[in-house]
Amino acid sequence: MTTDTNLVINGNWQAASDGGTYSAINPARPTEVLGQVAAGTSNDVDAAFAAARSAAPAWAALTYHERAAHFDKVIEVLTADKAHVDERIALLTAENGKVLREATMEISRLGDRFTQVAGYADRLATDEELAGPPFDTIVTREPYGVALLITPWNWPLAILGSKLPHALMAGNTVVIKPSEYAALSTALTIKLIAEALPPGVVNMVTGDGVVIGDSLTTHPEVDKISYTGSGPIGQHIMRMASNRLTPVTLELGGNDAGVMLADAEIAPETFMKLHMSGFITSGQVCMAMKRLYVHESRFDEVVDGLRAFEDNQVVGDGAVDGTTMGPVIHDKQYQHVNGLVADARANGANVMELGSVPDQELFDNGYFVRPTLVVDADNDLAIVQQEQFGPVMPIVRFSTDDEGIAMANNSPYGLASSVWSADGDHGLSVARRLEAGTTYLNAHGPASQDARAPFGGWKMSGFGVVHGFEGVRGFQRHHTITAPAGTFFS
Repeated sequence: MTTDTNLVINGNWQAASDGGTYSAINPARPTEVLGQVAAGTSNDVDAAFAAARSAAPAWAALTYHERAAHFDKVIEVLTADKAHVDERIALLTAENGKVLREATMEISRLGDRFTQVAGYADRLATDEELAGPPFDTIVTREPYGVALLITPWNWPLAILGSKLPHALMAGNTVVIKPSEYAALSTALTIKLIAEALPPGVVNMVTGDGVVIGDSLTTHPEVDKISYTGSGPIGQHIMRMASNRLTPVTLELGGNDAGVMLADAEIAPETFMKLHMSGFITSGQVCMAMKRLYVHESRFDEVVDGLRAFEDNQVVGDGAVDGTTMGPVIHDKQYQHVNGLVADARANGANVMELGSVPDQELFDNGYFVRPTLVVDADNDLAIVQQEQFGPVMPIVRFSTDDEGIAMANNSPYGLASSVWSADGDHGLSVARRLEAGTTYLNAHGPASQDARAPFGGWKMSGFGVVHGFEGVRGFQRHHTITAPAGTFFS
């Protein structure tokens, strides 16, 4: 049985204007078609923005508490029908390749983001007041109007949850463009959310970004763009947005470093944490650890423990009980990851391909990569310097804190990083010197992300933030109202 999905425009679940569709496939079984996804056109983009613009004044006129009250219905519909929840979990597992446990966590927690953001209503409703002399000034914030949200395939609903509640609470209406590689479950979920809100507040256009991407980012009705995805596409979006000076938030790729200090506490649970840091979703996570720097005094201990842990992973179809690691998303990513591994091996690195494969035929025909360690990697290797976005961990030794910090910072990226130390003060002192938007202590990655805090990148990892209170403010612009002293405040 396959699942077909449509567009969401002005509260309607409708086909693309020309009836076009494309096939969604299972990366574990690339010949398996999971369903047909509506392939939107520029006409559909126009219709979605028209609907969002029409709905914008009434939505912006609501108070923060009134918008929060609308969230209650969204939270309810996301979990009300267990059979539908299970369908969306199964679809996400199949189309994305992640294991069932991860898909369950992602879908079940989306409502939590709406609950969290609704809780900001009181704080958002408070203007900043500057009493004179020389002036009485009120600094308030207003929504941009219509926001374009572009989400990736790796954690499509979790990342939607870092944008959509915030954009809506800020007073914007939205047009959402999901990745074409994870559209089925995402489309069904957005349909539920849109139906729980007034028509036109939430709209969605699925389709090939090459076909409709520029129509979206250069549309005359788009007032704010929030994009999560690859650096090259982020740069292209920024160029397109510059035509109208549309403000952009970019959360792009990273080549995130973990720094294991000499005083790190290394216990059996450390290797579970390292696994979650670098190998969850087969390593296809923007803030995953992609380089591990280990003090020379702990190097062998860390390598031996992590090798044993990864060798216990079971690689296969994420929907099959017992599987702990699924495929990468598509052939292009499969070739990229394997190319980096081959380059490391050709340059003399110690490459360890680990884990078990219960179904060799499935493995040979799907986009599977074993959990792989590249031990004592030269810091100049491509597999260290480039973002792998796969289940590969290069491990590099260092001698002093200064050397480890310098190697970690020697990157054009700056999304996330981590420090591993049993001494909180020592760990904090090193963390303050790392060039990244987020630094974790004794953990790393999505399982350790505090959604109350802002999340965003430095350098080529982008700018602006999602998550938390600041994530709402990112969808608003300042409005300063000034009068002679004594006008507003006595």
